[in-house]
Amino acid sequence: MRRSGLHRQHGKQGAGGGGGGAKGIYAKLTIAVVVLLICTLSLLFSATIGGNRGSLEPSEINAEELWESAKSSGWRPSSAPRSDWPPPPRETNGYLRVRCNGGLNQQRSAICNAVLAARIMNATLVLPELDANSFWHDESGFQGIYDVEHFIQTLKYDVQIVESIPEIRKNGKTKKIKGYQLRPPRDAPIEWYTTVALKKMQEHGAIYLTPFSHRLAEEIDNPEYQRLRCRVNYHALRFKPNIMQLSESIVDKLRAQGHFMSIHLRFEMDMLAFAGCIDIFNLEEQSILKKYRKENFAEKRLVYKERRAIGKCPLTPEEVGLILHAMGFDNSTRIYLAAGELFGGERFMKPFRDLFPRLENHSSVDSSEELVTNTQGLLGSAVDYMVCLLSDIFMPTYDGPSNFANNLLGHRLYYGFRTTIRPDRKALAPIFIDRENGRTAGFEEAVRRVMLKTNFGGPHKRVSPESFYTNSWPECFCQVSPKNPADKCPPDNVLEVLDSRLENKVTSDPETLAEKNSTSRTER
Repeated sequence: MRRSGLHRQHGKQGAGGGGGGAKGIYAKLTIAVVVLLICTLSLLFSATIGGNRGSLEPSEINAEELWESAKSSGWRPSSAPRSDWPPPPRETNGYLRVRCNGGLNQQRSAICNAVLAARIMNATLVLPELDANSFWHDESGFQGIYDVEHFIQTLKYDVQIVESIPEIRKNGKTKKIKGYQLRPPRDAPIEWYTTVALKKMQEHGAIYLTPFSHRLAEEIDNPEYQRLRCRVNYHALRFKPNIMQLSESIVDKLRAQGHFMSIHLRFEMDMLAFAGCIDIFNLEEQSILKKYRKENFAEKRLVYKERRAIGKCPLTPEEVGLILHAMGFDNSTRIYLAAGELFGGERFMKPFRDLFPRLENHSSVDSSEELVTNTQGLLGSAVDYMVCLLSDIFMPTYDGPSNFANNLLGHRLYYGFRTTIRPDRKALAPIFIDRENGRTAGFEEAVRRVMLKTNFGGPHKRVSPESFYTNSWPECFCQVSPKNPADKCPPDNVLEVLDSRLENKVTSDPETLAEKNSTSRTER
């Protein structure tokens, strides 16, 4: 069309030239050469692009390389103090009690915040309470999930921790201190703790903060405070030996046959109802989801097509399988599923299972009575967490509001930049919608293009809404030979220095010396 249009336009100009025959022929030849040159260049360009697509794009995502950790660019995890960090004083301003609500990983973040709040206020932290009963209907508590002795010992350079508020004797009577109950503002700034909370603590001897989920701002302009959060999250919070043994047993059995990938398949009733993604279900299932949403979430108008188009719907199991297949993973890939009861049943799982038949969970890997007994509620979530942490690749399917996925992403980053696959649901949505409407040409290539733009677990700048618990870089990482002095790794003997300061603090304390002298006289 373009070529004939040019000829027609030139013909009119030639007719009006009044006898310029040779000139007209010359002009025609010139245009023909230009058109031919443009077409040739266009063909060459198309061939180059097409050749690149055929030879480069499918191999740009090398599935075999993804089984290895991401490149560190010279960074390594480090949460030890890098500036003056005095040990906690013997005399504190009082006791801090907190009740951590929500699921296991929401509680985990709350525990990190509680330790930091105690440091900020110079308070003695009472072992955090886990609100397990309302969420998981079990009574595990902190002592049933975490190694208490390890927790207290690891944080001895940072805060004083007790398992319960001790009773005091006054006027010959034993009295129990009651914590003054406060409800902290959501994402409260440090100033709230150093003013409102501290004042009440000094008045009453103890405060009780409840609920304590997201009650301390994440973004704090103090790298040492952020590193304390990392020390709690990645060093002090260690699951009890029985949970670690169960998790390692599952990992050993999975890895006995080679690499394995873990997927947090978020396709349960609560998340689907929360997201408002119900149109893909039958009428009975839609009714169940609507009822659950009405009973558990604030009323809000949610349109499925709009939600899906902006990436607000969890990926279906089939979509997860299609992404992995497009990336080059084949049906021999072993996959561990960390998931609750999938809504919609087997009809949603079948397309995924057809693509990747080697699907496992903690029950299928080890169906022993001990494992079944110990993988309920918080314990089951803890086992899934550890298996996902230790897997070669981790893929969350709905990391937005998921504390489990977000904490794991941060932990795997700290654990050595272990590979993660994070689908960009918003960018993938139109590709899946086209496929559903019969436009399948170039589907896998389009998926690869989107996935190539994602981060596979290497160091990267934290950008809102990414959480500090999802990405603690650069505060909790260091370089041996940095360009910025603030990123320099602390000395190798940093623990010896902290130990020395703690010992000096203890030996210089008058009360401690008096106790030692008294003990010495008694022994003599």
